Amino acid sequence: MHGGSGAAAILGLDPLWLATVIMILTYAVIISERLNRSIIALLGGMLMIMFGLLSQEQAVAGIDFNTIALLVGMMIIVAITRKTGVFEYLALWSAKQVKASPAGLLAMLAVVTAVTSALLDNVTTVLLVAPVTLVITEVLKIKPYPYLFAQILASNIGGASTLVGDPPNILIGGQVGLSFNDFVYHLAPVILVLLAVHVWSMHLIWGRKIKTTAELRAKVMAFDERHAITDARLLKRAGVVLGLVVLAFVLERRIGLHSGSIAMAGAALLLLLDNIGKKAEQQTANVLKIYNEVEWITIFFFVGLFILIAGVEHAGLLQLVADQLLAATGGHFSTTGYSILWASAVLSAIVDNIPFVATMIPVVKSMALTFGGPDALLPLWWCLSLGACLGGNGTLVGASANLIVAGIAERNGVPFRMLAFSKVAFPLMLLHMAVCHVYVWWRYF
Repeated sequence: MHGGSGAAAILGLDPLWLATVIMILTYAVIISERLNRSIIALLGGMLMIMFGLLSQEQAVAGIDFNTIALLVGMMIIVAITRKTGVFEYLALWSAKQVKASPAGLLAMLAVVTAVTSALLDNVTTVLLVAPVTLVITEVLKIKPYPYLFAQILASNIGGASTLVGDPPNILIGGQVGLSFNDFVYHLAPVILVLLAVHVWSMHLIWGRKIKTTAELRAKVMAFDERHAITDARLLKRAGVVLGLVVLAFVLERRIGLHSGSIAMAGAALLLLLDNIGKKAEQQTANVLKIYNEVEWITIFFFVGLFILIAGVEHAGLLQLVADQLLAATGGHFSTTGYSILWASAVLSAIVDNIPFVATMIPVVKSMALTFGGPDALLPLWWCLSLGACLGGNGTLVGASANLIVAGIAERNGVPFRMLAFSKVAFPLMLLHMAVCHVYVWWRYF
């Protein structure tokens, strides 16, 4: 699958090496944070085309428009729903359940995020929970960073437990024919253990040190969360649309629609309900305001990233990695499983886990002959799912949800640095993978 034509061929360069160098340089500049990450990702993607590693058609085919549509659709739904004040209501309700204690809040919001991520996808969940978190931490005058950090990891942990929770699971389920129930039965037990480990580690790192005053806690407790609702009529409409969207996600396979189409349909319907009966000028201003709330930096970062990965994929790098993996394990089933688990985790922390999983699926399928038929491969799919979904926690670029939270935080003046994030996140990700290793050993090997 080498795509070396054009400039790469003229310069006499090996497409594999050239694509790898472009990817490494792009990531290095993104990590350095000297320039906005969406600019660098787009430049990296464009270099793949300019050097002839990808044609324009291949680059466009490399962009996962389902993911882009899912992101834009949910961002629009969230932007309209946010106007009703329901997220402030949720924030206050959660805070009051733990008597506004900073440590309790850290645990509470992590659990709420993980549970919601299992039902919605993790991207949608952080879009809902992150703005709420910023509201509460502002009132309590405490740093929002630990809370947002805890939610990023919790969203990827919760998302790993179901078919709809995380894009790698959607890919694996679709191409291997695994149901919503399969994922819950095989993965939910270990996810519950990981959630407990996560809440405990967040408490040790930050929870026990964060302090606020009794006055500020009383201020939060004195709030009447019902007053937060500013537009009850719009809230009812948004609630119905969001309910339909979630139901459609759960029934995705039966109704034969992709999550991107479902999210966009929901966004279009809610835009209609929000603007019906308004004057033309009012509608224009209203719709423009909603579109401005879409996190375009994140969207274009994804577009660049998808093209960049497509270039590396076409040059044969991902296939090379997969082949080396099989050779290294010498055809032992359990060793292959552990290798997939750990390699998926480490690689998903570096490259986006969606293209990685897309490349690994045919590789794992090709092992059916070695290990005794497609049914025998089941444990390997769970290793791939756990590694890819949870490995995304290792760095800021490892999963979609991470970048979304970073985008929301930066818009609100909370800096999210790649290196600072990874210093804490990567060791925690390795701890979570160790728990998964024990689980797959105990349950399958």
